[in-house]
Amino acid sequence: MKQTPAYDQIQQQMRPGVITLDGFLGTDGRNLIDIINEDDGTVRQHGLTHEAIADRMAEFRDKGLAGLNEFISVDANFDVRVDSVRGKLPSPFGGPGMYGKINTTVVNKRLKEQITYTDLHIHFIRDHGFYEGKGSPFRLEPAQLIAVLELEQ
Repeated sequence: MKQTPAYDQIQQQMRPGVITLDGFLGTDGRNLIDIINEDDGTVRQHGLTHEAIADRMAEFRDKGLAGLNEFISVDANFDVRVDSVRGKLPSPFGGPGMYGKINTTVVNKRLKEQITYTDLHIHFIRDHGFYEGKGSPFRLEPAQLIAVLELEQ
């Protein structure tokens, strides 16, 4: 797939200082569509879909909400903490909603690894297959996310 003028506009919205201080692209100089296509290939290599990954992320967020800023055990393998900060962010992809500044941290005790993501990440992944650009401070590497959330097929 080629970069379209619509993706050019979205990519401009992702630059630092437009929606967030750091933006969503990091040091990645590629076109947005190329970033998305590479990550899509990684997800497909693992036999998964972006929707399945986003569903698992939302599941941990929903379970972690019971802890109100404290880690809670979800099962023998996971601890989860959900923190909320005031405010909402729009998606650079457009659309009807604003996304709360909710951070979910999932600790995989078996792997001794953790990952932190936001509600905006869940939207990015579910609806657009976007994990942020390389070098972004909030980039989620699909393979690491799949491993930590124990989504391996």
